Amino acid sequence: MSPTSPPTGPIRERILFRGKVQGVGFRQRTRSNARCFPVVGYVRNLGDGSVELVVQGPQSAVNGLVQQISGDFAGSITDIVREPWGGSEEFTEFEIRF
Repeated sequence: MSPTSPPTGPIRERILFRGKVQGVGFRQRTRSNARCFPVVGYVRNLGDGSVELVVQGPQSAVNGLVQQISGDFAGSITDIVREPWGGSEEFTEFEIRF
């Protein structure tokens, strides 16, 4: 594999959505969308008004989920920050956390 090749196995990312993303069904819609992709992880509101998505799955599925969320909430999201997630927790499903 060359240094520029995308990863072939599952990836784990932490994605922050900022804007008017709390209180608009964001978490429920995200969970519903996640069920359409082979991903696991969670979504939760953060105290600063943003929403955190921690997701694991194939790169194409993670990208597809983020694209779907971005489209569903285009008028509410002002910023999306994606970063690798190095946590050790193992996920078996996708859930809403409080």
